[in-house]
Amino acid sequence: MMYAVILAGGSGKRLWPLSRRECPKQLLDITCQEKPLLRETYARLEPLVPPDGIYVITAEQYVESTKEHLPSLPEGNVICEPQGRGSAPAIGLAALHLRRRDPDAVMACLPADHHITEPDRFRDVLSVAEEVAREGHLVTLGMKPDRPHTGYGYIEIGEQLMEKGGHAVHRVQCFTEKPEEDAAKSFVQGGRHFWNSGMFIWRAGTILEEIGKQLPRLHACLAEVEEVLGTEDERVVLERTWPNVEKETIDFGVMEKAQDVVVIPTEIGWTDVGDWATLTALLPSDGDGNVVVGHHMGLKTKSSLIYSPRRLVATVGIEDLIIIDTEDAILVCPRERAQEVKALVERLEEEGWRECL
Repeated sequence: MMYAVILAGGSGKRLWPLSRRECPKQLLDITCQEKPLLRETYARLEPLVPPDGIYVITAEQYVESTKEHLPSLPEGNVICEPQGRGSAPAIGLAALHLRRRDPDAVMACLPADHHITEPDRFRDVLSVAEEVAREGHLVTLGMKPDRPHTGYGYIEIGEQLMEKGGHAVHRVQCFTEKPEEDAAKSFVQGGRHFWNSGMFIWRAGTILEEIGKQLPRLHACLAEVEEVLGTEDERVVLERTWPNVEKETIDFGVMEKAQDVVVIPTEIGWTDVGDWATLTALLPSDGDGNVVVGHHMGLKTKSSLIYSPRRLVATVGIEDLIIIDTEDAILVCPRERAQEVKALVERLEEEGWRECL
């Protein structure tokens, strides 16, 4: 059986002021699908992986909310990090739990903030990825780009190693993180670069072995935790060791340096709901290209996102703006600078505006 690990510990800073520490984007119906992103992700997996095989790893403050949103998920399948340290430590901790349960476990690591319009194709390619991972490869899914997006990372494909279930499997030539626009355009035109989806499939034992090679300090911490896994001392050891773990993503920390990394290019209607500009592309727009959630009156207003469910927002003569109105904060931002909202939130943290975060 393949296991699925939903990564649900982030705070969604680029989707502030709607996404907050107390209620981050994965717990919000941010795509207007009448269910939060976390439940979307879980529902996509249910036809392929039984609830007993689905795990969620999240931060301590989101454990109870996660259980409320996913009542069919076994209580023991929510893995709690004392604090977020990035995707590499989170995946390492989840891999410990799965290897303890099943020494041959193959795990699919899936962010909670993805929107996928073709779930059947997603499950099909995930099944193929499981087969490839059982051979010992580190597998990722590459999404065919339809535009030169500078907010996504890219994967350059190398030689084709095999074909399974109608899907080509390529060696990864290299990873490129969030390129400049000219580079992104050349990537799309060249046809050998795919968006890095952040979805990974591998044996639990294989990724732990690779963490040992690339991130020895993290591996040493995980080894301490593994000694007490499933005992009363597990929480004590986690809380003692986890603050000393360096923050690291699985992409930078492991995948870019590993040798046996393969990619399966695919098209599944995928979007990483990472910022307001990306969300705008998902929601229906009016004749002027405006996406409105809530109440808005506009004159000569074009290609803008207005989110205001509580009160009227009126605009005159604006174009390509993002306006997000919440109870205690308003964001106004050009669409092309949506990625910078994260830096704004970090500035608010530095300046002491914690009550608005």
